[in-house]
Amino acid sequence: MRKVVFVQKEFYHIYNRGTDKRAIFKEKNDLLRFFQSMKNFNTKDPIGSIYELRFIKEQKKIKDPLVNFVAYCLNPNHYHFILEPIIENGIEKFMHRLGTGYTKYFNAKYQRTGVLFQGKFKASHINSNEYLLHVSAYVNLNDKVHQLGSRASKLVKSSWEEYGNFAAEAFCEKDIILGQFKSRSEYMEFARNSLPQILERKKEEKELQKLMIE
Repeated sequence: MRKVVFVQKEFYHIYNRGTDKRAIFKEKNDLLRFFQSMKNFNTKDPIGSIYELRFIKEQKKIKDPLVNFVAYCLNPNHYHFILEPIIENGIEKFMHRLGTGYTKYFNAKYQRTGVLFQGKFKASHINSNEYLLHVSAYVNLNDKVHQLGSRASKLVKSSWEEYGNFAAEAFCEKDIILGQFKSRSEYMEFARNSLPQILERKKEEKELQKLMIE
């Protein structure tokens, strides 16, 4: 049972991966479908078919969102989000809709059955502003943290480009992070400078896990 209690106006690191570490995105269209699901399922209202929504040129802005996205990274076999619940049980409702909807799409496309993700999504409470800033760097640069090869890097999508103003659309509530820096470039420098420390901690954690197994 998950021990984290979700509270409105607090921030949470949400993550999960494919069962047996399997790929959850096999091609670019899967990645784009998941991202579309992140947008369309973030509402209290029923949305109908995502497939049909793709053919509507002018989609209305989603009303009554369940969560705010602060940052995200989608990797070939796992994802990371920073979410802020807007309504009571907003994270639980959103994640249920996202996981169920995308699994149905994936199973139908690849003619498989059963679960796609490794159990319920994982969550940790971000209990300080300093922690929030460093988790934002970890999430925004998560593909760099895992040092993915060139082939795998093609199946990655993150809010890093949005934070750097390189993205075509605005999806995240970036001011929560960027409002604490003088400029986008200052934040990007902060995030890049945090990366070596993140990689070092990741290496130490792997070594510790190895010793525990041995």
